[in-house]
Amino acid sequence: MTGYSLRRRLILWLSLATAALGVIALADTWREAVATARGLSDRVLEGSALAIAERVTVDEGGGLEVDIPFAALEMLASAAEDQVFYRVDAPAGQFLTGYEDLALVPLDEEGIGFADGRYGEVPIRSATLLRRVSTGSESVAFTVTVAESTLARSELARTILIRSALRILALMLCTIALVWVAVTLAFRPLDRLGAAIAERTPDDLRPIREVVPLEAAPLAGAVNSFMGRLEDAVAALRHFTGNASHQLRTPLATLRTQLALARRAGDAAQGEAALDKADQALVRAERVLAQLLALARVDAAATGLALGPVDLAALARDLAAEALPRADTRGIDLGYDGADRAEALAEPVLAAELLRNLIDNAVAYAGSGAVVTVRVRPEADGVVLEVEDNGPGLPAERLAELRAGAMPQRMSPQAGGSGLGLAIVAEIAGLFGATCRFDPLAEGRGLKVSCRFRAVA
Repeated sequence: MTGYSLRRRLILWLSLATAALGVIALADTWREAVATARGLSDRVLEGSALAIAERVTVDEGGGLEVDIPFAALEMLASAAEDQVFYRVDAPAGQFLTGYEDLALVPLDEEGIGFADGRYGEVPIRSATLLRRVSTGSESVAFTVTVAESTLARSELARTILIRSALRILALMLCTIALVWVAVTLAFRPLDRLGAAIAERTPDDLRPIREVVPLEAAPLAGAVNSFMGRLEDAVAALRHFTGNASHQLRTPLATLRTQLALARRAGDAAQGEAALDKADQALVRAERVLAQLLALARVDAAATGLALGPVDLAALARDLAAEALPRADTRGIDLGYDGADRAEALAEPVLAAELLRNLIDNAVAYAGSGAVVTVRVRPEADGVVLEVEDNGPGLPAERLAELRAGAMPQRMSPQAGGSGLGLAIVAEIAGLFGATCRFDPLAEGRGLKVSCRFRAVA
């Protein structure tokens, strides 16, 4: 299933973030441009008002007169389209000269004020300046108001904004290009990782050795972990297949041989004997197959196994009672000897499978007249489960294989699958964190299997 491209999504989000920052920068640039143009306009207005104020004098009658320096007004017209307005007012709001309908601007503490407004239909920026002139006996206050249309100021702000926008746009394009290159280079290790995995053959489950960034290390580790589990699963499958072929070959070969003998038998007695042996071989094959399937179930249960308290004493009593009719049929004395209750850390179904294999193995191969004893005893560091019989026991090499944790690769017709059942026992015990010992009794006869389980905390 093909999903989205992480590379394209990352480039898209970084580009959108760059564009958003560019828009914010443009907005801030426009604000600064307007403030800068306004500041320049205000300084020019203040200078023009000061130039006019310097030309205000006292006439012979004690009144005020003003000689407007038109150079002061021309300095305001920074653009051909700009319009300039002025007015001069004597004390008590007496209008002296200029545009009488031009509004005055409220003054601040320093005696000057600036404001935006309109004169007719024309947007303007106005400045009102308070000054005093001496008549000899007193100081007379007057105000000078000058105004300029905002065409030049707006044009200056637009020019600053356009130039800044071009620079920001170029910077954004360069940033997006750098982001694209950086993301492409950053994803190259993942491309190499994907190529390394794609080049692998189905049988090549070795860990990936490609150098990856720290951010991709968990992904590479997860892939290696998965390949390790896959290798274990494949190995288990091969192991199971190999054991199935080894374990089933002998009883099936015996079955074919006995059926062939039955066909060629000269009399009914020989035919019956051959068929009896064929039936025994078929029973052995059925048992081996059942144990192989149990082994497969154990391998499947190894994943997600939840351990909890299991009363091994009650389980041992129940399974011993269940196997008692089979033991009586074979002439075997089967009994339980142990505690009334002993809880251990295990899983109930697999614990029953373990103990059932031990009891079935002892009942099947101890021989007529043998004694099989099932014991459970709690100890300080755990719970010990034992199944002991005084039958013929196992050959030394088979015991060595079991102690080493290896599956038996050869079986005699007499063994009939005992090694496989004990191997299942050892594997289940390993899942519980338990340990199993396989020891012969005195003089090398008999077998005692002891499994030590962890106690419930």
